[in-house]
Amino acid sequence: MAELPPAEPGETPSARLARNFSELLQELRVAQAGVQILFAFLLAIVFTDVYAEQSAYVRGLHLVTVLCAAASSTLLIAPAVWHRILFRHRRREEILRYANRCALAGSAFLAATMTGTVLIVAEVAVGGWFAKLIGAATAVVFVGLWFVVPRLLRPDDELPA
Repeated sequence: MAELPPAEPGETPSARLARNFSELLQELRVAQAGVQILFAFLLAIVFTDVYAEQSAYVRGLHLVTVLCAAASSTLLIAPAVWHRILFRHRRREEILRYANRCALAGSAFLAATMTGTVLIVAEVAVGGWFAKLIGAATAVVFVGLWFVVPRLLRPDDELPA
């Protein structure tokens, strides 16, 4: 089991858990807002005339992107639901450990959702290899900034919980 981040000076273990969980929930609020807006946009696309004219590839890409948004939303909301169900059972440390995993997986699905959305727009706007290049570049930026850079900044002995 990975250790929790160090405590602030004079902070009790219970206060540290509460602070860590509060920080996690605040981070999830930021990500969840983005997922909800993007999910609504993706749902609305289906009801446009332009959507009906798209190729099976674009419609399939759209469906995969919607499923990624649903997975992201599920994973990012789960920690708040767990806390609500388990908060009186003194399981905050365990909830925090698994919530961290959900947050990272939810963020990965959010990156996939955003990449898929950019690729859909690029396919409709320009199509062909250039659209795929735009999609690939978008994926590289998300993976790089959200996952590679933090890994490079973190000491080798600190692995996520």
